[in-house]
Amino acid sequence: MYSIGDLSRRTQVKVPTIRYYEQMGLLAALERSEGNQRRYGRSELERLAFIRHARDLGFSIDAIRALIDLSDHKDRPCADADRIAKEQLAAVRDRIARLQRLEQELDRMASCCSGDTVGDCYVIRSLADHTLCQHEH
Repeated sequence: MYSIGDLSRRTQVKVPTIRYYEQMGLLAALERSEGNQRRYGRSELERLAFIRHARDLGFSIDAIRALIDLSDHKDRPCADADRIAKEQLAAVRDRIARLQRLEQELDRMASCCSGDTVGDCYVIRSLADHTLCQHEH
């Protein structure tokens, strides 16, 4: 059995985050012991590691909740898990594309600046006037 501190150290998930996952229903809020501590078992440790890995991959709480539900039903087809992963992949690709546009715009802004003073600074002017940007970002 693990205390919440042990669970935190083993999974590298902060104690307030573990409590948050309990509040969100991703981890069961266990009964307290006579010493007023929650004691977690191997299944909670594995569940928390699952959640942490999913969060590291950017899955939302709702997606993780759905994946946990699927993982609790080993005989179900994995089409729903595949769909959730593909949705996350699409969201990551969209974010990458937006960040690449942002990078291009910032690079253009910084390289277009040839002013010697802030009054002539292209970066300052383009931040004040969005029409000077080449792309929507």
